[in-house]
Amino acid sequence: MDVLFQYIEDFMIIYENTKQGFMDDLDTGTYVQKLNEQVQLKLHHKVGSSEQNSWLNSLRAMGGIMSDHHIPSDAGVALEYNIPNTSKRVDFIISGKNKNKKEELVFIELKQWQQVSQIEGEEGVVDTALGGAIRTVTHPSYQVWSYTKLLQESNTYVQDNQTKLSPCAYLHNYVPPVGRKDPLLTSCDREQLLHAPVFRMTEAKDLREFIKNHIVYGDQLVSLKHVDEGLLRPSKLLQDCLSSMLHNNQEFVMIDDQKVIYEKVLSAMRQSQKDHRKRVIIAQGGPGTGKSVVAINLLVQSIKEEVFSSYVTKNAAPKQVYKEKLKGEGYKKKYIDGLFLSSGSFVDCENNRYGLLLCDEAHRLNAKSGMFSNMGENQIKEIIHAALTSVFFIDEEQVVTAKDIGSVKEIQKWVQEENALSATYELLSQFRCGGNDGYPSWLDNTLQIRPTANITLTDIPYDFRIVDSAEELESLIKEKNKKDGKSRLVAGYCWEWVSKKKENSSLYDIQIEPNFQMQWNLSNTKPFAIDPDSVNQVGCIHTTQGLEFSYVGVIIGEDLQYVDGEVVSDYTKRAKSDKSLNGLKGPAKKGDKEALTRIDHIIRNTYKTLMSRGMKGCYVYCCDPALATYLKNCRGK
Repeated sequence: MDVLFQYIEDFMIIYENTKQGFMDDLDTGTYVQKLNEQVQLKLHHKVGSSEQNSWLNSLRAMGGIMSDHHIPSDAGVALEYNIPNTSKRVDFIISGKNKNKKEELVFIELKQWQQVSQIEGEEGVVDTALGGAIRTVTHPSYQVWSYTKLLQESNTYVQDNQTKLSPCAYLHNYVPPVGRKDPLLTSCDREQLLHAPVFRMTEAKDLREFIKNHIVYGDQLVSLKHVDEGLLRPSKLLQDCLSSMLHNNQEFVMIDDQKVIYEKVLSAMRQSQKDHRKRVIIAQGGPGTGKSVVAINLLVQSIKEEVFSSYVTKNAAPKQVYKEKLKGEGYKKKYIDGLFLSSGSFVDCENNRYGLLLCDEAHRLNAKSGMFSNMGENQIKEIIHAALTSVFFIDEEQVVTAKDIGSVKEIQKWVQEENALSATYELLSQFRCGGNDGYPSWLDNTLQIRPTANITLTDIPYDFRIVDSAEELESLIKEKNKKDGKSRLVAGYCWEWVSKKKENSSLYDIQIEPNFQMQWNLSNTKPFAIDPDSVNQVGCIHTTQGLEFSYVGVIIGEDLQYVDGEVVSDYTKRAKSDKSLNGLKGPAKKGDKEALTRIDHIIRNTYKTLMSRGMKGCYVYCCDPALATYLKNCRGK
């Protein structure tokens, strides 16, 4: 296998057949049962009644389209195709050959919508009735285009063979309005609609013609097989694409909820520029849901629109990495420093000095600022005060120190104090951890943060392993790092930083019997994520949170153990130099239940955060053998 690529897992296609086989399944009524069985077998979750009903309605509609005898009977049909590196699925794919006898696939997004409303000032999103409420979602044309774009970027077979992907959407229940413009056609850029046309109920004939123009000859599923067995290009890391993005190059295609939040923020920003009302957007999302990608895309667009804006974070590591990446790219240091600010930069900032502040990792915000934590009143308040529009990207389950005060409740408190308008949205799409929602849910369940349905990792396409020694962990990560230089070792803060002093620079901080000994990375001259020498050191939560790696090796210290059938934390095993529990240890020693609960959450959140840094895989060594056995059992075979 080429070291630059990995194989796509063979369960990307939930259902595949020839057109004739698909039509036979429709006639016998077995298609829903087959889909249901395959989803449970390959994706390991039960299908709800609403999804089954959508299959019944939409696939019957497609049966009418596919009944045209000019569509080759041996053309391939795939249903619920999983886009690599994401948890998203394409509804319907038809494969074959075009008039030039070249392989081509038609992607069709199926919608049961009956009504659509345009949203003023927001492009590529619409309001429609879903789940008993009116919700903002991506326009079907943008949605199916973004899915094909992701496949083009990730699949080497599609790229190398120039396989044509032709996207479209079919709203089989949607009747165009009479006597007025159709919001379905005015909510999306005209070029977008030309590239990914939308067909309504009255345009079934046009959809047939679209398919017949692109699929002239059948292929007996060969094209689908080629694409499904293609090689997967390595996922891009945000820190590597930053300079290109600032030069207005599109490096990341935002999909679904990412696109919605992106448009909502831009709309709020533009409106605030007009009416000078203060607005706050809260964007909640777990690890790998693209919070930082959305934030950087918004930074780029706001700069393009000449709005005074900055990316803000409490975490030093992302800022250091981003600034280092932009060195030598023609940007002045003052400009770079102004783009990436610390959350403590707004203590004395005048009201509405900034047009847009994008606060990433908002759960890490503190009350006080400054070296001695004695400046200002509250960082959340100060950020809202300093900007006409402020955006807080937050995951409350990544709170990792006693000083972290970032929460949705706390933000909303200061929204009222500053008399601001506000809105809250959620990011759900998973791009890290193999693009699979199952792994983050498994972490929650296994670390006993909260119960979820994912109780094993069986067949989940993510490389997760429990190793028997720290030496083996080091060897695995160093081997992975040879491929792209983007794999790292990290650990819980259970070892003192004895190498900090120059006279002790030859000493090792982390020593695990019999043969593992390494230093903490904290004294590196370059940021841990991009310093080539960092693979010979161990990172901690403070130098990795907010960043991502290809593979991550996690050492779980003795502060997390498995005792009497439970995962338990022990704060006394943390290094004395660790300041993340300052203010809580004293009350905890006296048995204060609230302090003990907060400490427990911090320790569990720390390991969940560390274990979710890897795009492709996570390898774990546990200092507690019982915890290692427990994790192995939870992983499944």
